[in-house]
Amino acid sequence: MKTKALLSGVVLLVSALVATGVQAAVDDKGAKNLLNENGCLNCHDVSKTKTARSYKKIAAELKGKAGAEASITKHLTQPSTVKLGEDMIDHPQVEADSAQVKNLVKWILSR
Repeated sequence: MKTKALLSGVVLLVSALVATGVQAAVDDKGAKNLLNENGCLNCHDVSKTKTARSYKKIAAELKGKAGAEASITKHLTQPSTVKLGEDMIDHPQVEADSAQVKNLVKWILSR
């Protein structure tokens, strides 16, 4: 009986955590290292606009939108063109494994 009650409590706790969006912590240091290694900070900044939008602005624009993670992942890992001022340029692809990219995407969205 105690086992059933304990199991029920664990199931409820896990359900509550999933429902509230509690996720694994973002590796802040890993994300920043990846940004530096790939030259992302040449154009982007965390909180202010440089040549390109800040990560804070990107996160605000995508907050609550379905497919936000998939959209950023695609943008970072597949060839794409972006508009900077009047020019269209090729956006560099992030060179990293899928776990590092996933962490970076979560880091961007958490700004």
